[in-house]
Amino acid sequence: MPHVEESLQLPRDFEGFGEEGGRVPWPDGARIAVSFILNYEEGGERSVEEDGFSEPYLWEKGSTGGLKPGGRYLNSEQDFEYGSRVGCWRVFRLMQEFGWKMTIWAIAKAMEKNPSFAKACVREKHEIGAHGLRWLEIWDYSLEEDKKYIKDTWLALKDATGEMPVGFYFGRGSPQTHALVPMVLKEIGHKLLYSSEAYNDEVPYWIDLPGEANLPEDQREGMLIVPYNYDCNDGKFHMAPGFMTSAGQTYENYLKSTFDMLYREGGKMMNIPLHARIIGKPGRAEALRNFMQYIKAKPGVWVATRRDIADHYKTQFPYMPGSQTDGKFE
Repeated sequence: MPHVEESLQLPRDFEGFGEEGGRVPWPDGARIAVSFILNYEEGGERSVEEDGFSEPYLWEKGSTGGLKPGGRYLNSEQDFEYGSRVGCWRVFRLMQEFGWKMTIWAIAKAMEKNPSFAKACVREKHEIGAHGLRWLEIWDYSLEEDKKYIKDTWLALKDATGEMPVGFYFGRGSPQTHALVPMVLKEIGHKLLYSSEAYNDEVPYWIDLPGEANLPEDQREGMLIVPYNYDCNDGKFHMAPGFMTSAGQTYENYLKSTFDMLYREGGKMMNIPLHARIIGKPGRAEALRNFMQYIKAKPGVWVATRRDIADHYKTQFPYMPGSQTDGKFE
């Protein structure tokens, strides 16, 4: 069972922006902000050397892959290697072709093992976001283990890429990790811009931090949430229920439907979470390219890193302590 520190729990919010929904005035009158995110995990997954088995989760054999305890499972290992040797560069070249920037959810140990990719991402001004020290569950970490993991993640990413991330998405943290990140970063002299550790909306929003509850209002900073999602995640090729086929066209159609709805509504943000070993396969990458061509032909589409989205939102709607709607309707 995980340790639960009650003083660090973030309250649930079932109301959000209410009947009208949240709508953000994006730069230059854009109708939609689109965020491409590459989860870069290859080399940071579980391994025989460190864990006694090869990673069984989220690779090409999906739920039939199976766990092989006590020895190397070369099939799994080499599918992850495909992501770092081939897939990441294919996605990288697509971004170059369209002139767009993406956010990298970077696992520090993965970046360490592929320094040429780390350097290329920084050179092309893609955002380096924190995804963890390694790609594994830390759900049951103690408070001190949690703090150390957060600190080690940021320092290792700084060493591997030269950048200190201003945003993060772990996705596998403890009940405390979300609230601990801004506290730990402040201790090492670094400031968090945003968290994507949420799946509950389609526009950014602010939350109050429990650690600031006793501070005067003018000293509170809050935490900006730039929500993430699972439904447009290419990981669903290997999940059940997922896209139910290896064909990229199923994914392409779903992305187009999602875009069409959000574009028509206006003022929303679309997440496109990717993995080098999954979307990097040629059949799926071609489907992704088709989607990219589709949205490039539309007027009023702002493709941006999550850092840019957060900076814009923070300028438009500064933090207001106690406000569930960032002052939009108050």
